[in-house]
Amino acid sequence: MQDLFEEDNDVDSSTGLGTSLEAGMPLATRMRPRSLDEFVGQEHILGPGKLLRRAIEADRLPSVIFSGPPGSGKTTLARIIAEITHAKFIRISGVESNVAEMRRVIAAATNRLRTSGQKTILFIDEIHHFNKAQQDILLPDVETGTLRLIGATTYNPFFYVNSALVSRSQVFQLEPLRVEQLEHLIDRALTDKERGLGNYNVKIDENARQHLAKLSDGDARKCLNALEIGVLTTPPVAGVGDPGRSKPVKLARPPITGVGDPGYSAGVIHFTLSVAEESIQQKAVVYDRAGDAHYDTISAFIKSMRASDEEGAMYWLAKMLHAGEDFRFIARRIVIFASEDIGLADPEALPLAIATQQAVEFVGLPEARIPLAHATAYMCRAKKSREAYDALNAATEKIEMEQTKRVPERLKNKHFPLNPDS
Repeated sequence: MQDLFEEDNDVDSSTGLGTSLEAGMPLATRMRPRSLDEFVGQEHILGPGKLLRRAIEADRLPSVIFSGPPGSGKTTLARIIAEITHAKFIRISGVESNVAEMRRVIAAATNRLRTSGQKTILFIDEIHHFNKAQQDILLPDVETGTLRLIGATTYNPFFYVNSALVSRSQVFQLEPLRVEQLEHLIDRALTDKERGLGNYNVKIDENARQHLAKLSDGDARKCLNALEIGVLTTPPVAGVGDPGRSKPVKLARPPITGVGDPGYSAGVIHFTLSVAEESIQQKAVVYDRAGDAHYDTISAFIKSMRASDEEGAMYWLAKMLHAGEDFRFIARRIVIFASEDIGLADPEALPLAIATQQAVEFVGLPEARIPLAHATAYMCRAKKSREAYDALNAATEKIEMEQTKRVPERLKNKHFPLNPDS
């Protein structure tokens, strides 16, 4: 077993990366933030004055469990802690580790604390893969402070990690990165000449940048690695926007993946939307969540359900989900449709729509697609009636156009006398 930052002859102390190994590392690995100031996202726990940031900077971090989706920064935070803390940092995998290895780590941590006073931070990646016996071994030493635990998991730790271990740890929930944050990481990678792609002459189109960021689903690793494969496999051209653009530059040798490869200096790598689509293996859909495409598509979805066109409704639903529409917005529209267009013809439609709204909030994407499809099919097949909706509109029109009627005596509240003194 090796320390996370065990010294090696190839290690460059200024970057933490070996110069001979750097070219073979994926871009997402090379571009890992080296400090909290470089870290992007998770402002709710790492913003100025927030608990986690204060604990890291003061080297007073308790045992913690980082829970969040892939590419949200769990391992990166552990690496940053390793750089800041004065404790011995040991990393093991929840997939590969076993009880014997755990006992060796704990014994070494106990001896280290006794002989030198140095504490140990144990980082367990994918801690949800630990069985109960492995997790139970940690309990006494985590509680006494012999070692500080940092666990990382993509699952809910309250369900997948021993409750006794969770109670002895501070749980921090990491969120997927926002589109604008991923775009910032793309720009940083394209300008960083030390670890990124700054030595390549890359012109990235705005719609290509947005496509990579949006289709990465908040995963920084996925986003940066898709950017790298697109840059390294796109031949440079004589110049973007000039007559020679259509003629690729002839390289003296085939492209290589080394940072700063001079073979790419002769021309401009034009990172277009089509390159982005190929890099992330997903087609771009013309869709603006705040523009005409948004309103036109939801209108087509509703009108298809109204016409009992199940195939059409499913198509528009799939388009919205594929384009990144907010699934909560779609669920709200189904709830409205169930009451407005189905109403009294099928009183079960509204409860099902409400259940769908609750289900999608509970499970999230990508599984939220399933209850949305279920509800859409039901709404298409249900009988339609706008009787209640039309009656409300008629009454509203009378309120607006006619003199407001007084409440008849027979309909007034009779529990209290008209004159309080009588």
